[in-house]
Amino acid sequence: MTTIHNPRLTQVFRFLHASYADGVAELAYAFDDGEPMVERIRFPHAPALPVERKAAFDAALKLLHLVAGVSYYKAGVPPKIEVTDGPLDDATADLLDALYLHGLAEFAYRNGLDLRGRIVFPRLGAEADPAIPRGGVSRPEAKALGLPQRTLVPIGGGKDSLVAVEAIKSIGGEATAVWVGNSALIAACAERTGLPMLNLQRELAPALFELNQRGAWNGHIPVTAVNSVILAVAAILYGFDSIAFANERSASAATLEYEGQQVNHQWSKGYAFEQLLGDWLHTHVAADLDYCSLLRPYSELAITRAFAKLTPYFDAFSSCNRNFKILGPKPADRWCGQCPKCHFVFLALAPFLPKPRLLAIFGRNLLDDETQAAGFDALLEYQDHKPFECVGEGAEARAAMYALSQRPEWQEDALVARFSSEILPQLEVAQLALEPWLEPSSEHRVPERLQAALKAIA
Repeated sequence: MTTIHNPRLTQVFRFLHASYADGVAELAYAFDDGEPMVERIRFPHAPALPVERKAAFDAALKLLHLVAGVSYYKAGVPPKIEVTDGPLDDATADLLDALYLHGLAEFAYRNGLDLRGRIVFPRLGAEADPAIPRGGVSRPEAKALGLPQRTLVPIGGGKDSLVAVEAIKSIGGEATAVWVGNSALIAACAERTGLPMLNLQRELAPALFELNQRGAWNGHIPVTAVNSVILAVAAILYGFDSIAFANERSASAATLEYEGQQVNHQWSKGYAFEQLLGDWLHTHVAADLDYCSLLRPYSELAITRAFAKLTPYFDAFSSCNRNFKILGPKPADRWCGQCPKCHFVFLALAPFLPKPRLLAIFGRNLLDDETQAAGFDALLEYQDHKPFECVGEGAEARAAMYALSQRPEWQEDALVARFSSEILPQLEVAQLALEPWLEPSSEHRVPERLQAALKAIA
């Protein structure tokens, strides 16, 4: 084994092996013939794995190894990918090719890289018979495991997952609040739900941080994809038949287009990835393990309208990434007031909450601060593109701002007044109605037993 001095000069990224014992999964990777990089995922109080679930568990663990590797692959972006276990079936290779290309699109854009044609996972189908079309022969579904009818609901500390939790609770669904990592804010929100809680841990290989000091490529990865597959492993281990994220409709909208490629900060929260992973779990893991987003039919504005009714969470939630781990005695301590998430959540909630209530949550009026103009312009896609953040579409931000411009209590605030005088004259008023954003779409993968929960959101 050698020490990798500059990961950008490596030629091969290698998926070495994955193993599991006593509640700990180990995932090993390497560049060229360098030292193994070992990541650990910890599953607390893990039960013994029933023998009838072992094949499903092994399949989910293998996918986790392949998906979590994106954190390490991006450090060097070498031209070749090797999988020690051998080539992949077409469905698995298709999922990974798409995830690495689109999930790393923002990373590539920011680093001036073009990953198209570079990411090629080794596959069985095309090598075995070139006449088989890409995608191969359809694979029968994996068998049903008789998993208990209960749902893992990922908690992120923000409004969306809390709306999903309350929707499932409204139909008497059995659910567990789950999260990956050590955020005190997320733990507090999970506790506030009153649900059973499951806190998983992901420990990145220390070698990755050493590579960063040696000039590794760095940037955004599709972390929702990694967490999704961690939860698929957990679902088989602990016994859950569904994983219900809270990713909204607008997560599928690209942040920008660059040299003919759609760049979406939220790609692994979008519907395309949800379909790929949901189908893969049905065919490779368990026919009765459903992966979906409960909020997929809804816009951000529809979700904020639903959240505006959930007053018990107002002093606990935060969508602010910059101050995400800070929990102080005042609501203002949970919101930096400067980042795109703060801007968007403030703007999206404003049409649905009494103004004093909203100002109490944030501790200030972000729309009456002229220094925040550039941040809100980006949300409106006015002279700028949408921020690289998990925020709604420019069109729905414009609809929210227009709604405020028509309300006397907001009209004199600096940025609302500026919108009315400077931006509104350039827009088609007919396209600024709030109501169309509050109508659900029919596009979703919510399993039948959870569909009644959709009515609680509308």
